[in-house]
Amino acid sequence: MSTDLHSHATAPAEPATREPLGPRFRALLTSTGMANLADGVVQVGLPLYAVTLTRSPVQISLLSAAAWLPWLLLALVGGAAVDRSDRRTVQVAALAVRAALLLAGAVAVTTGRMTVEVLIALALLYGATDVMIDLAETALVPDVTPRSRLRAAYGRIQATQMVMAAFVGAPIAGLLLGFGAAQLLGTAAALAGLGALVLALGVRGDYGRAGDPPPGTTHGLVATLRSTVGDVRQGLATLVHHPVLRPLTLAGALFNMASTGYTALLVLWAVGAGSRIGLTPGQYVWIGVAQAVGAVIGATAVERVVRRVPELHAMVTGWWAAAACLLAPVLAPRPWVLFAAVLVVGAGAAASNVLSVTVRQRLVQPGMLGRVTGASRTLGYGLMPLGALLAGAAADRWGLGPVLLAACALMLATPLLPALAVRRDMLVDADA
Repeated sequence: MSTDLHSHATAPAEPATREPLGPRFRALLTSTGMANLADGVVQVGLPLYAVTLTRSPVQISLLSAAAWLPWLLLALVGGAAVDRSDRRTVQVAALAVRAALLLAGAVAVTTGRMTVEVLIALALLYGATDVMIDLAETALVPDVTPRSRLRAAYGRIQATQMVMAAFVGAPIAGLLLGFGAAQLLGTAAALAGLGALVLALGVRGDYGRAGDPPPGTTHGLVATLRSTVGDVRQGLATLVHHPVLRPLTLAGALFNMASTGYTALLVLWAVGAGSRIGLTPGQYVWIGVAQAVGAVIGATAVERVVRRVPELHAMVTGWWAAAACLLAPVLAPRPWVLFAAVLVVGAGAAASNVLSVTVRQRLVQPGMLGRVTGASRTLGYGLMPLGALLAGAAADRWGLGPVLLAACALMLATPLLPALAVRRDMLVDADA
């Protein structure tokens, strides 16, 4: 089934006076801030809490893998569901479910029923909500933003995510863990619920793309399954046959797989008396702050950078800079080296992510965006649990240091794919 990709590829020239992003985008951005503050508390707090329950690399890597596994299992179907549903409603519902899950986790801690296995299950279900929230939000941004400001809008989304999750959420996670894991999970639940409320009240209107089925369409389970399968195939076909999106997605998937393996083991390399760097949990949370500072710089500078540097060059350079800097704390395991490295990692990774997402948003038809994003996320995020599991198993056999170095080597190699496969003239339409 063919898709006219280039009918929506050409972006209008930037007007002399920039269009305002508007109140609907500001409401979406506020909701994103609340939700990602909760996300930061959870993402930083759960691994640090898990380290108090176990020092096993396999179990720690399972926790990381569980958070990303839903992308492999749900992203394709989730993307189709987003295109056939109201994107705002999907995001509100997923945030509400996330709040309920976190509240249940807080109850489990309070009643003494929390174990490593329960924590892994909680991470798995939490990851499922993340799939739907991310797909719905990515598809909703072009609906509430002037097309000429997509880079700026997604740059602000990316910066807000990093600031709230790492710059604000990470220190709060460390503070809340001092009071207990129940307080950490309960606070995150309240923030997720607040994010759902802000989005429900601040972004009004209908944001469905597919709309109602045409008259005469057969209803029922079989027809719904066939329609969903058709949507999934269409999203996959669009991604696989696109000369720009295909290499970008493959490179991003391999990069994410390696970086997840690295990150899953970093807490063991950096935290505790038996670690190489020797940070305390309270010190470790500030790594997220340093990364967020870099991410804000990278994400907010994208709109200006691409006026001077070709978009593809900026994207690939960001990946290479991030990968190269992750070598530093392995070769020189000192606290200041780690903090300096993650500052640059945050800037490079955030800038590259903004550029890759906005390229997809411009090149894909609006009505296909959920499906193509789902297909992209299935590969891009679906390999991440595999990376965590492989890293954990390899570290059990060969040790943390060699596995961290191998992950960096793979991250350095993957940007070669888009660098060699995509020419600047292939992005002319996207940059116009």
